[in-house]
Amino acid sequence: MRSVSIETGVTKHAEGSCLIRMGDTHVLCTATIEDRVPPFIKGSGLGWVTAEYGMLPRSTTSRMRREAAVGKQGGRTVEIQRLIGRSLRAGVDRVAMGERQITIDCDVIQADGGTRCASITGGWVALKLAVKKLIKAREIVTDPLISPVAAVSCGIYAGQPVLDLDYPEDSEAGVDGNFVLRGDGQMIELQMSAEGSVFSRAQMGQLLDLAEKGVAELVEAQMKAVA
Repeated sequence: MRSVSIETGVTKHAEGSCLIRMGDTHVLCTATIEDRVPPFIKGSGLGWVTAEYGMLPRSTTSRMRREAAVGKQGGRTVEIQRLIGRSLRAGVDRVAMGERQITIDCDVIQADGGTRCASITGGWVALKLAVKKLIKAREIVTDPLISPVAAVSCGIYAGQPVLDLDYPEDSEAGVDGNFVLRGDGQMIELQMSAEGSVFSRAQMGQLLDLAEKGVAELVEAQMKAVA
């Protein structure tokens, strides 16, 4: 694992916020509580967790245009924010949450590989801090968060299984994947693909073992951050 740090309370107005640093990947995550839900679950008594994701223009080596200036989100952005949303929902008891929505905003300040994984890991911290405010205000009775949710990348680089790829490793990896797990060991999503190479079932098992080790370390960092 690259060095990991999670700084909480970094914005004044959000109900929950953190700045997560995984190596040279830095992501600002904020949580916003709203007393509304999407129309398709209105009246169901269920809560909803959703996410939005974006990269700042100079988060990479050259300036990228803001998607707002282009007029639409790119396919990669849409795919990542859907991944963040469904990953975080997998750790939530939506009945206990009550009929409200919590939106997690993930803004990549600096990118060096693994931005979606850092967003999920930091997004859970922001979500937990927002939920703690709801409990303190007695707006909900029990904690709706079943288990921490964290994510890490793994890949085959130079023929070796590697945990938490940075950008140079990710760009040259023969196989790379993103692993989203709960703190209790349950799997949420595995994204693996061969990049000019192939992988065996045994290698997939090696990467999953690495991911479980990495997620355990991330969950430890999460729990320290929200304590």
